[in-house]
Amino acid sequence: MGSPIHLDENIIESIEDDDMADPFEVRMRFTAQLQHLNASANSSQKAAHYALKYRDMDEDLHSCILEQLEKNSMNNRANIMYFIEHLCEMAQKENHLNFVRMVQKDIFQIVDAVAPSDGAGAANVKVVRRVLQGLQQKSVLQTEIVVEIEACLKERDTLPEHAALSPIDPNEPGESHLTQASLKTTGATRLDKRQIEQRIEEDRERHKRLKEGIWGVGPDDDDEFNKLWDEASSIGEDDYLAAEEEAEERQKALEQDD
Repeated sequence: MGSPIHLDENIIESIEDDDMADPFEVRMRFTAQLQHLNASANSSQKAAHYALKYRDMDEDLHSCILEQLEKNSMNNRANIMYFIEHLCEMAQKENHLNFVRMVQKDIFQIVDAVAPSDGAGAANVKVVRRVLQGLQQKSVLQTEIVVEIEACLKERDTLPEHAALSPIDPNEPGESHLTQASLKTTGATRLDKRQIEQRIEEDRERHKRLKEGIWGVGPDDDDEFNKLWDEASSIGEDDYLAAEEEAEERQKALEQDD
């Protein structure tokens, strides 16, 4: 399969919205928005607003989503996964449930595209889990469906933490061999430097928004605890390194006081 053709981002803004837009033009503009999604909530909301504006073409626009999930990079597929949650939420608010029903029908295909069973999207497994939890909380997906998908994700979450995102150090042949073997075993594809930097930046942006959203919970302490527990990421190597550095700094401060 060849590389996807990415439309210039200016296409999105170059033509003013038109109630009499041609269906092909609508599809092209929506495709461009999907290709240029990023970690910001505004990016997903803008694309969702556009899809709902042309809700009479909902089946065609849904097919665009599936098509872009198959064609684009793993980073972009993660962004589309988050967009799907925004779309379903807005569709529920506007009582246009066709988008919701189509996501329900194709959720297994969507998950397979974002986190393939060959391990190529192992870095997206956490993304899929978070979105599934969100869709379950919004009553888009039934608990049984989420449990069934989670059983499949456990088999796909076999790649060491950020292995596909970590550069290979030529001065560490043992570690290099181990990382390469892990990628070969799982079928994961190493991202180039630009994609790695983009993914790290987007993950930071999402984590920032997640922390800002903590204050959006109800007054019940149990609700806040459950929200934090569900959305907290698992402890990784970076967390251990940060804790060790903090401990060393505290020890140095104590020695200086003595």
